[in-house]
Amino acid sequence: MKGQDYYTPAAAMAIALAFKLPTLRKNWRDPLLRSVCALLTLAGAVFTFAAPPTIAAVNRWTGVPNFSAPFVYCLITAFSAACLVLIVNWRGGPPEETRRVSRTWILGYSVVIVALMVLFVLGDSPVERLRDFDTYYANTPFTREMIALYLVAHNVAAIVMVAMCWRWSLQVRGWLRVGLVIIVIGYVFNLCYDATKMTAVVARWTGHDLDWLSTSVAPPVASIGANVSAIGFVLPLVFQRLSDSWQYWSTYRRLGTLWRELRACGPKGAPSVRMAWWSAVELRMIQRESDIHDGFLHLGPYFDQSHRDDALARAFAAGADEETARAVADAAMVAAAVRARAADPEGRVIGASDEGAPPPADGPRDLVRISHALRNSRVVAECRRQSSLSGS
Repeated sequence: MKGQDYYTPAAAMAIALAFKLPTLRKNWRDPLLRSVCALLTLAGAVFTFAAPPTIAAVNRWTGVPNFSAPFVYCLITAFSAACLVLIVNWRGGPPEETRRVSRTWILGYSVVIVALMVLFVLGDSPVERLRDFDTYYANTPFTREMIALYLVAHNVAAIVMVAMCWRWSLQVRGWLRVGLVIIVIGYVFNLCYDATKMTAVVARWTGHDLDWLSTSVAPPVASIGANVSAIGFVLPLVFQRLSDSWQYWSTYRRLGTLWRELRACGPKGAPSVRMAWWSAVELRMIQRESDIHDGFLHLGPYFDQSHRDDALARAFAAGADEETARAVADAAMVAAAVRARAADPEGRVIGASDEGAPPPADGPRDLVRISHALRNSRVVAECRRQSSLSGS
């Protein structure tokens, strides 16, 4: 693999991290978000410092032949720990248990990182090797143990990730399951990377030469595994956000009929919160719900329970289920109250009454049903027509 083969995925990780940093600044205490950012940072660092040009530059800057080898091994080990911690936080559970397991993985792999550096210092590797360090020094005391330790640590993380993600994927559905299966596939490539590296090293231990497995096969396999795993981590998060945004936008749009109905009879000169065009759709939905509830409070004195009872009976007679019938009844009472308010432009009823009885609503779903009934229900249309006739 050439330098650009390493730097391209590193750049992709950096771009993904750049999109996450603003959210991280706002939600620093979110362990899942911190885990994602740590994973992206370490993944980008592994690709950057594992590139042969960077290896040569780091060796030259430090003045230590092959210093890049333990440095890259430490980054790979830290990346393995970050993957495990991310999965632990992603899956969730009791906070104390999640923190305990995360700390255990971090502590264990921190010990491995320290051991890697100690073994490198104790070993002797004076000849710089940019591509075949693993096999060239496979029989060197202490350096041999360092190579074996990083491979075993990486292999343990890969096995645990495959087991955890596969077991979890059997318990969930949707994009989360798709992402977990993709992560499993990515870590199968990581296991193949470990197998090729270990085979080449063991071949050296037994006096054989299979260096091509380490230098020509393992790097592209590792690159594929890392990129596939990254897609698995990112895909559910991205599509979950898109799904949430679509749900907010759908609710916002479906509340439009009820919002416009109430807005038309709102108090004159009442302040209206204007939202910038770039405001999040979630905020727009919340604002629309707030406007609707304010409208209910304003119309309270004009609500007539008899309109609601009559519409409820008609809806049940037409075969509506209980939730739909209640929404139709509430919508009919709102429609009648709007007409009553329009017939009282000076607000005499409001001045004479301090009490209102806004229709019951148990959250956005009820409001959406009421809005839908205002637009589509024949019962509501008939109630609106009768209210207009009685008002005239």
